[in-house]
Amino acid sequence: MIPSLRLAVLASGRGSNLAALVAARNAGSLPVEFSLVASDKSAAPALQLAERSDIATLALSPDDFASRQAFDLELFRRVAACGAELLVLAGFMRIIDAQALAPWVGRMINIHPSLLPKYRGLHTHRRALAAGDDEHGASVHYVTAELDGGPVIAQVRLPIETGDDEQRLAQRLLPLEHRLLVTVVEAIAANRLALTGQNVVFDGRPLDRPLQLRGERLL
Repeated sequence: MIPSLRLAVLASGRGSNLAALVAARNAGSLPVEFSLVASDKSAAPALQLAERSDIATLALSPDDFASRQAFDLELFRRVAACGAELLVLAGFMRIIDAQALAPWVGRMINIHPSLLPKYRGLHTHRRALAAGDDEHGASVHYVTAELDGGPVIAQVRLPIETGDDEQRLAQRLLPLEHRLLVTVVEAIAANRLALTGQNVVFDGRPLDRPLQLRGERLL
């Protein structure tokens, strides 16, 4: 049996990716133990979801700190204190100070709704449609100080259909995002994924391109 990976999650919003991780843990398919769910918004539904799931929570307001760096350093100090081995950014809508994240490089991942390096930042669905793209998708990447710029681990792709608008495209992509994140975390828990320098290593092999999710498998 794979030992449980101690996991912390940062979320600013509704927590749908957190819900997918919790559901997979509850189903016995994801060997993780949730150490903490933290947010920069005290009313974030993700915190309520965590509380219902008997997961420890933390809400810190950036307004209570003198600077962004001071907030980030305290947040990450609290995360480290919970004993997490992997930190997942699941809709955490903040740019993180480089000093605060430095100890977590290689142990922190983010789910982003685009086929990186396309469309870093916000409004990814809108931008894909405006560009006339024929496909869209989501990426999981290791977090570095560059916004949505860390090494990409894996992606899932979705054809853009006639009639897609921003909301419909987002709704169609979301279940695939969930599956992608759960599958990547499962691979990390099984020690199949690691970051060596700037190289993503999967099953001992440095990748020359992001893995692709096909069904339930990373290929």
